[in-house]
Amino acid sequence: MTSSLQLSRRTFVFGSMAASAALAGCTTTTTQNVEVRPEPRPVQPSLPTGVAPASELELRYAAVQDGGHLIPAIPFQQMDPKYYRQRVANPTGEPAGTVVVDTPGRFLYLVEAGGRTAMRYGVGIGRDGFAWEGEGIIHWRQHWPRWKPPADMIARQPELAKFSVENGGMEPGVKNPLGARALYIFQNGQDTLYRLHGSPQWRSIGKATSSGCVRLINQDAIDLYDRVPYHARIVVHQSPLGAAPAEA
Repeated sequence: MTSSLQLSRRTFVFGSMAASAALAGCTTTTTQNVEVRPEPRPVQPSLPTGVAPASELELRYAAVQDGGHLIPAIPFQQMDPKYYRQRVANPTGEPAGTVVVDTPGRFLYLVEAGGRTAMRYGVGIGRDGFAWEGEGIIHWRQHWPRWKPPADMIARQPELAKFSVENGGMEPGVKNPLGARALYIFQNGQDTLYRLHGSPQWRSIGKATSSGCVRLINQDAIDLYDRVPYHARIVVHQSPLGAAPAEA
């Protein structure tokens, strides 16, 4: 009886070991046959695009106290709505953080994180705004800059001599042609003399004007200034955005 009991115990032990081995073998085989897939990428939440409701536009273009200066409210109802600041699907093909000036369209884009959307601003283009295109860096930015008209402008308008570089320029303020903010564009370490700047002349947005580079409503210039990354890349187009380059 003892022998039978010992035999039964051996049979149970060896049977258990065999079963465990069989299970281990099955688990290994199953693991090898499992398809390993990469973890899904997080889906970027879609951002609302298009013109903001009137209540938000009222706040966006309301009078604002900034740097000791009172910027008047903008009668945005008198503007073409396409020139309101608004988020749009990114039409530029540029990566996040890039500033793009569409000179013919009178738009400025700042491509947002993820590259799918861009904040679009209506702009006015001055004579100097048609003089430069290409890529550069926003090398310098300034709150309430002094305006110092270049010598060629003073030659055309001698009354501006009092604001020359030698005379220290025009004091900052709401009547200053550079407005509340100015972004200075450099290329290969050199100042291009190309500027993005605020302007008190809201009626000039969407138009070609007699002087200046690229002007924005002061409220929009402040918004752009606060969003632009440090040393942001800028691309300026003098042909329609998305048009094929001209053949050499």
